[in-house]
Amino acid sequence: MLSLSSRIGSNTCLDASSCTHSSLSLSLSSLVCVNPLIIERICQRNLCPVGKFSTNAAKITPTTVNPILDDSSDANNRQSQSRSSADWKAARAYKASGFIYEGKIQGFNGGGLLVRFFSLVGFLPFPQMSPSHSCKEPQKSIHEIAKGLTGSIISVKVIQANEEMKKLVFSEKDAVWNKYSSRVNVEDIFVGRVGSVEDYGAFIHLRFPDGLYHLTGLVHVSEVSWDLIQDIRDILNEGDEVRVKVIKIDREKSRITLSIKQLEEDPLLETLEKVIPQDGSVISDSSSMSSSNSNIEPLPGLGAIFEELLQEDGIDDVRITRQGFEKRVVSQDLQLWLSNAPPSGKKFTLLARAGRQVQEIQLSTFLDQEGIKKALQRVLERVP
Repeated sequence: MLSLSSRIGSNTCLDASSCTHSSLSLSLSSLVCVNPLIIERICQRNLCPVGKFSTNAAKITPTTVNPILDDSSDANNRQSQSRSSADWKAARAYKASGFIYEGKIQGFNGGGLLVRFFSLVGFLPFPQMSPSHSCKEPQKSIHEIAKGLTGSIISVKVIQANEEMKKLVFSEKDAVWNKYSSRVNVEDIFVGRVGSVEDYGAFIHLRFPDGLYHLTGLVHVSEVSWDLIQDIRDILNEGDEVRVKVIKIDREKSRITLSIKQLEEDPLLETLEKVIPQDGSVISDSSSMSSSNSNIEPLPGLGAIFEELLQEDGIDDVRITRQGFEKRVVSQDLQLWLSNAPPSGKKFTLLARAGRQVQEIQLSTFLDQEGIKKALQRVLERVP
């Protein structure tokens, strides 16, 4: 009877008496009257799988019917088919369980790495590789990196196992997410390197304390700068080093949302401090929507928004507290901003801008920032 070891080496064979490999053990008491020539042929056919299991994950070992060792090619074919069927079953089990597999990189092609999975060879697309490889050697092409990785062991997760279509696909990114995502939290600040840049945003590889870039997050174009951006490539380019703040983590979808602009001061607050003189010559009285002696005229369209805000539960009062004028025009349209400034007591600050004019608005509310955001969304849906 043959006994498979739980850890399988890269060049195991069945002839334990002459082979120096130790990853496969034989029960010698059961090898009665076995033709050594037949054992040698099995070794030469390389039926033994290459790869190993992660010590951090549960082990899934393919099981097959013990082969009948005879000298016919039909028997060898049956053994090969049985081995292949068992390995596809193991691949499906890995996919269903999410266990991490450590396989040997056999080689590569134009689209990715070829990774041994027992008797099978699976495919690891280049986009599914961890960013640590390209960030470690940015001067090398992806094919040069793949060539250097050939022969090494890589941790992956099975993301597709279709025996009928003969598709076995791995992801290193998913395996790395399992290990490092727990070390990332909202509000964390990372140094990152810009990866690909798209019209909708830029993908940033996050650098961890070990100096490697293990995870990737997305900075949406709206989170790149406080200024209006026509083309994100005017600001970010592949390879740039940037500081980013984690603003959202979707652990179910393995997604990290980042922001660059939230590490900067809100320019509207800075604008108010710069454009409103502090010598007491400006109007200092607050303007309440309930007052008939308002000194500050709301920006066009803002009055209707104030009226609707006062209809929302949790908002008691809305006042324009200050206004100023910028030197440049970002947009003629009315824009509303939730200030980064934390609520003070039951007071929360909004900022409105249209053309060069900027107004600071104070809400009296017991709502938190998320509650105010939802109230504003409802109001803006009602106001034409």
